[in-house]
Amino acid sequence: MGKGGGCVPSKKKLPKPTTIVHESPPESTSNTTARPDPNNNLKLFIIFYSMYGHVEGLARRMKMGVDAVDGVEAVLFRVPETLSDDVLAQMRAPPKDESIPVIGSPEDLALADGFLFGFPTRYGCMAAQMKAFFDSTGQLWREQKLSGKPAGFFVSTGTQGGGQETTAWTAITQLAHHGMLFVPIGYTFGAGMFKMDSIRGGSPYGAGVFAGDGTREASEMELALAEHQGKYMAAIIKKLARG
Repeated sequence: MGKGGGCVPSKKKLPKPTTIVHESPPESTSNTTARPDPNNNLKLFIIFYSMYGHVEGLARRMKMGVDAVDGVEAVLFRVPETLSDDVLAQMRAPPKDESIPVIGSPEDLALADGFLFGFPTRYGCMAAQMKAFFDSTGQLWREQKLSGKPAGFFVSTGTQGGGQETTAWTAITQLAHHGMLFVPIGYTFGAGMFKMDSIRGGSPYGAGVFAGDGTREASEMELALAEHQGKYMAAIIKKLARG
């Protein structure tokens, strides 16, 4: 400012305004839906022991129920036999179907998203072959690798009072120590759970079959209940996987 001259504009040139170029943000991929990978289905292991084929019959029908649910795949396994061939022959046990493999290692359980375990009763508890398999899962228990995985049971008994409920009920301890989630079927089968006009195995704990002296085959109602349990468990696995 000069003396009494008011404001005199500066002769210095003002810098040109800086042009800011805004880059376009990358397109968001959060709203894009990935196509499901058919080779990435959730795996439900159906693991069973069957001496005369009754539990195996339920397992096969159960697999049909699981495989009917999109995105879930059932895999059948046997547990290792603990009896010798001579003893099995004396008990008139038929040969095992070799198309269903024996599960290779207890460590394989960690690959599954859920389980259905099937076994015949022995005095109201699971058969020794299945118990021996559970006893071999100590390392999985130590590391709690099965914690949070859902599991259910299906059984075979000789008589109506032979353990359709207690055989499954006493097996829950195996799941509890592994931190697994027991999934019963309740009465989700609907009206079929209340029918009294024919002999039917199964309970709110899971599907079941009456074997009698070994010659009785599973009824269509018993097989239908097994198929329902497969579908039900597959739906539970999908629900848990969505988190």
